[in-house]
Order: sequence, then structure tokens, then C-alpha cells
Amino acid sequence: MGNIVAIVGRPNVGKSTFFNRLTESRHAIVDEQSGVTRDRHYGKSIWNGRDFSVIDTGGYVVNSDDVFEEEIRKQVLLAIAEADTIVFMVDVTNGVTDLDQSVAQILRKVNKPVFLVVNKVDNNDRIFDAQEFYSLGLGELFCVSSMNGTGTGEVLDELVKTFTKPDEIEDSEIPRFAIVGRPNVGKSSLVNALVGTERNIVTDIPGTTRDTIDTRYNKFGFEFNLVDTAGLRKRGKTMDDVEFYSVMRSIRAIENSDVCLLMIDATRGIESQDLNIFQQIINNRKGVVILINKWDLVEKDTKTSLEFTNKIKSKLAPFNDIPIVFTSAVSKQRIHKVLETAIAVFEAKKQKIPTSKLNDVMLKAIEEYHPPAVKGKFIKIKYVTQLPTYAPSFAFFANLPQYIKDPYRRYLENKLREYFDFSGVPIQIFFRKK
Repeated sequence: MGNIVAIVGRPNVGKSTFFNRLTESRHAIVDEQSGVTRDRHYGKSIWNGRDFSVIDTGGYVVNSDDVFEEEIRKQVLLAIAEADTIVFMVDVTNGVTDLDQSVAQILRKVNKPVFLVVNKVDNNDRIFDAQEFYSLGLGELFCVSSMNGTGTGEVLDELVKTFTKPDEIEDSEIPRFAIVGRPNVGKSSLVNALVGTERNIVTDIPGTTRDTIDTRYNKFGFEFNLVDTAGLRKRGKTMDDVEFYSVMRSIRAIENSDVCLLMIDATRGIESQDLNIFQQIINNRKGVVILINKWDLVEKDTKTSLEFTNKIKSKLAPFNDIPIVFTSAVSKQRIHKVLETAIAVFEAKKQKIPTSKLNDVMLKAIEEYHPPAVKGKFIKIKYVTQLPTYAPSFAFFANLPQYIKDPYRRYLENKLREYFDFSGVPIQIFFRKK
């Protein structure tokens, strides 16, 4: 399981900007209004060769003062429950507020590394002003400016030293499958169908499943581990928490698996949360099989499944070389096919292609269509090899690697997929200097 870092703090201290800097994305909505981050955002980051997940817990807060305290408390407790390391962000321009103090009070009791990060410190006077945050009793503080990035490197240097988990799971001979998807899409019913026991409590309340566990099965002639999320959630949680937990647990299950079975509700089609989870699978370079569940509830004619498949593939582009299985977890329809497909993806992900075979095929493809010349310079790719990585990646050695553009990278990826079976497996392509 990878390491997870959560960013907590009251609204408008710059959590989302800091998150964007770590994940190099513009995903979180950043706005001057306080409390505008609506979606919980999560992404991947890498520093000093260490991979980790980052969660921006903003957006927990409803825009009214009386609930601030309660909402932030929930946000902090969730971060404590789910993350390995916590970044507590405060704003030097406001000084220490009551809310900061109540967050600090919770964090002082936590048995996890907590980094106190003072944001908006962009001149010497402010470094002086930042000293008052020592009064929060959280030890060393880090001064940063999320806007221009100063100080971020120092925080990250120390942050990655706290990581205790390995970044990637070791290659196992026995595949690990995670069943992921939106709440209430039928994940627990599928587990029950696969496993044959009502080990998961199936109810109609979204998000009754709680912790990630890993169980070994030998069923239908297949041996596999199920990275499953099981156990009951405490009653009385709000919907927000449920959604946050479901996202968090999806991330954990994804990081812990070899192949993800992404379940989509046939009656609703593919929605933005499905695409979010899909993106997370790809970012983590895991194999993926798409399961269309509740297919028995859809009105069909001869073309339906083909139309449905095409619609889904168009939404998943550019990476849509993915097996899609239509199932019904309740009637156990095509359960065998689900496992068969997942194992095929696992095998494809593990394959190592001999260098000679790779060069035979790919140099011919390059011969048919050379990389376009840039500024009158001709780009020659001489040689290709598969790298010894956890997920398939290939290095193409060229005289001018910096001039090769994305469309050509896609052409090479399509050729690799055409000649070798990488269905359901994300591929990385690197260009290196000869």
C-alpha cells in the first residue's frame, strides 16, 4: 500500500494551491472566496524518487460560520483515520485563529507525523510573523508560499523521510484484484457471487463497506487475492463522509492491487466519479477490466451491448484498449468470465517482451512512419527496449528525443498494442538520448 498524505486546515489558507503544486495539476478549484473547494481532490505526487498519494480535504466546509468548526473537525478526523502523514496548513496573513487552535488541539494527540506549514510567507517580515505559530505546540514549522512554490521542496524533503510503507507492492505470483466503483454499484454483491458466502453485508445504503482487507481464494479453478473493502461503517455519518471514505478506500484498494475491476451501473452509464476512479487506476499504472453490472435490468435489442461498449470507450479515450464484461452480480451472470478476463490482464501486465522481437516489430513500424522532422532536423530512433519496471514501460533511444511529440508517442503505443496483447494495461513510453 502506498503512502498517503492529507492536507488539512481551515478554508482559504491555500490548501488547494499547495495540492496543485504537489500534484502539478489544476484539478482543485482555486478561488479567492473562502470554502470553494467542493470536490475532495486526490492525486499522485513524486519527490526524491518516492511516490505518494495526496488528498486535499478542503470542500468539507459549508459556507456558514457556525458549522465551520464542526466541519473542519470532521475533515481532520477523516484525514487522521485515512492518511499516513498530515500537513496542517495555516495562513501567516491571519495569524493564529481559534479554528487553527482547535485543529492543533486534535493534531497534538495524533500518533502520526504532522507537518505545520505556514503559507503565504513571501518576504522576510512574514518569516518573522510566522514564528507565532510555534504557540500551536506542533514543533518545527515550515514557511512556504504555495503561489510561487518557495519552501515546498524543504517540506517535501522532510515529508518523504516519514514514509514507512514501500511505494509499490511487490510483484506477486498470485494476482490481486480490487473491485472498485461508486457507492451502491454492486461491489459487495459481486464479492459475494465470487466468494459464494454472504461475507459482505449487502444493503441499499451506499457506503456500508469500511476497511480494506486482502483475502486469498481458490475458486472456479482460479487462484487470486481479493483486495476487498469490508465491515460496517458507524451509523450517523453524513453523506459527505461516506463519499470521502469511498474515494479514500478506492485509492487504497487501487494502490494495493494488480488489476482493478471497475464496476459501472448499467442503468446509469459511465459518470464523472467513474472517470475519476478510472484516472486514479491509470495514474497508479494498474491493470483494469470494466464490469457493466445490473445488465439484466437494461432494456436490450441486438445492438445494445455494442452501442454501450462504444459509448464507454469514447469516454475513456485515449486509453480505451480495455476489456469490458457485461455481468449481473445478483444472478451471477458471467462471473467466470470476469475472473478469466482479470487474469488475462494480470498476465499481460507481467509480460516481458524479448528485446530482439521488440526491435523487429517496432523498428519496422518506425520505418513505415518516421517521427516528423522539427526545425529541419531529422529524428532517428535506433533501438527500443522494455524497462524492468512494475508496469510495462519502454524506452526508445533516439538522436533528438526532446523533439518527439505526443501524437507520435500515441502512434508507438498503438503499434505496441497492435502486436502484443496489452489489453487493459497502461503503457509508459520514454524517449532517451542514444
